[in-house]
Amino acid sequence: MKGIFSSRLVGILLALAVSGVPAHAQQARSFVSNAVGNDANAPNCLRNAPCRTFQVAHDSTLPLGEVTVLDPGSYGSVTIAKNISIINDGIGEAGVLVSGGGKGIIINAGPTDAVTLRGLTIKGIGFGGGAGIVVNSGFSVAIENCVVRNLTTASSTPAGVRDLTIGSGIVFQPTLAGGVADLDITNTVVTNNEIDGIDVTPSGSGGVHVVFNRVTGNGNGLNGFAFLTTSVVISAAVESSVAAHNSMAGFFVNGAGGPVSLMVTRSVVEGNNIGFDALTNELDVGGSAITGNGVTWTGHVVSFGDNYVHGNFDGDPGPPGGLFARK
Repeated sequence: MKGIFSSRLVGILLALAVSGVPAHAQQARSFVSNAVGNDANAPNCLRNAPCRTFQVAHDSTLPLGEVTVLDPGSYGSVTIAKNISIINDGIGEAGVLVSGGGKGIIINAGPTDAVTLRGLTIKGIGFGGGAGIVVNSGFSVAIENCVVRNLTTASSTPAGVRDLTIGSGIVFQPTLAGGVADLDITNTVVTNNEIDGIDVTPSGSGGVHVVFNRVTGNGNGLNGFAFLTTSVVISAAVESSVAAHNSMAGFFVNGAGGPVSLMVTRSVVEGNNIGFDALTNELDVGGSAITGNGVTWTGHVVSFGDNYVHGNFDGDPGPPGGLFARK
């Protein structure tokens, strides 16, 4: 009798142990590999058994977790819907190829979620165009050490139907309901896109804070950096950055109906059709080199008086908004 009871007890304990294991375990850190990755390893994308694509690794990672890239390769587009980081810290080029009107990385995160992208390359390869990184929602987005390039429009799509984000490198377009969203971009190149390099175009009500440091917007079909809003307050600072060879403006501001405050310091603005174009609101410039532009500046531009202005094709005029007294 005692042996029978012991056997039954062991069986019950084993059953409870098995039932206590979740059917779909997730990790705080997931890994992806181009060389040996397999999405069949999900939901446990372990270092010695990594997954193959960003999307499967994202779906297999707990909120506040991280997806780590193990080797170079293209890891497919991803829609981010949680507080998460996707990190490549120096193993070679790792990223996303974009075509067919798709978007390389879409961020649809929650109102308290922070998303970090580091060390990624998002590149358009034609075939119907696409967009690089599109931020639709989230509290904070940090983009570090990334390259976003060669995004084109879908020219075959009828006018009025096309997604206007297609053809731009980075599009920050959260719809706010009285809240705040942050965009921080560091040491990143956004180049040779058919529309804009970086668009900051929030809607709704509330405010966004934007900081760019060592960011290059080069050779884009319209603007290097564009800030547009009809209702949301934009507070932006750009430091030690480059806006060069863009077909329209290096920096473009249009805050009709919504205040935009943009300050550009210690930056290079070279070879654009217009260096600074502030249709509305105020664009402040200090300590920057402004050269080789068709038009130096236009609209509501104010200089701190310490810029290096030379060799622009309109004769290097003073800023239309005048000078601040240096403090």
